[in-house]
Amino acid sequence: MDPKDFKTIHEIVKAARLKLDNTYWDYLIGGSDTETTLRRNRFGIDKLGLLPKVLNDVSEVDTGSTFLGHRLELPLILAPIGSLQVIEAGGGATAAKSAEQTGVMSMASSVCKPGIEDIAAASTAPKVYQLYARGDDDWVDSIVERVIDSGFAGLCLTVDTARVSRRERDIAKRVVPTSQAAVLEGSMLHQAKLSWKTIERIKKKYDIPLFLKGISRTDDALKALDHGVDIIYVSNHGGRQLDQSVATISVLPDIIAAVNGQVPVVVDGGFYRGTDLVKAYALGAAAVGIGRLEGWAMAAGGAPVLTRCIQLLQKEVTMVMALCGVTCLDELDPSFVTEADVVTDPSVFSAFPLIDEGY
Repeated sequence: MDPKDFKTIHEIVKAARLKLDNTYWDYLIGGSDTETTLRRNRFGIDKLGLLPKVLNDVSEVDTGSTFLGHRLELPLILAPIGSLQVIEAGGGATAAKSAEQTGVMSMASSVCKPGIEDIAAASTAPKVYQLYARGDDDWVDSIVERVIDSGFAGLCLTVDTARVSRRERDIAKRVVPTSQAAVLEGSMLHQAKLSWKTIERIKKKYDIPLFLKGISRTDDALKALDHGVDIIYVSNHGGRQLDQSVATISVLPDIIAAVNGQVPVVVDGGFYRGTDLVKAYALGAAAVGIGRLEGWAMAAGGAPVLTRCIQLLQKEVTMVMALCGVTCLDELDPSFVTEADVVTDPSVFSAFPLIDEGY
């Protein structure tokens, strides 16, 4: 299928379902335990309504911004997905290629393939390397040095994975997806030992912008600032780690207020549509990460369909901005969002209601 034949994002999601077996489909859509955190992510987004301004000249709309010194056509990050290569053979390199074609940023997981140098060489787009600690300080240092030598724009430590979560969709089928097997092969002990001392040591030794991914409390955000962290990444791992957690968009305003513009704040967790992104930008997010949507698009057709998906997402953002009466992201502020009634049951698919109707 020609990627241009996809006219909506929900068509891409449907195509992914037809191509993936149940194991990898469940890997992409599922969460931990009761999947409450996953549903809360969507509920948090869905319960915010937009308050548009009118009678502004919106004949030209610019969705771009500068992030980490790089011009992005849309402040979007292709979030790290473990073992992405089982969804599409090119893995992290494929994501990097689509990022270049669409003017966004990609973030490669340290438990996806190909290796650091190959992902770096795949495109000229700005890339961030997300690291799970699978060894001692010397091991971490060896990875960080390769990341720096390969020209990555940033390093990300994920800090909400001290234990492997229980994802009952997989347990019920008695399967261990490749993505989780890759985690289990390495010792979790080093990840569990991560502390603020680790952050202090890395910041003192290396000159590379450092993200902390997995922040959900203002006090942790302030500690991150105290330790010189360059980007606060608000995330609950898409509902795949701690169950019964709160929606990322719900804690985002307090964290942004606490950070008070000292560093950029990024958010992910259930963002699939242009309206979702505009809500996050209005609340002050410097960029939004997409994970499941990235995986669905890659499953539906690799880099060409992922590129098409990002293009459709940017079209939606452009339309939403215009209908909200703004011409650039800087014109958005919290006055554009308000609490509203939720009209759909919160789920991964509440952003795509037409799927249930057979479209």
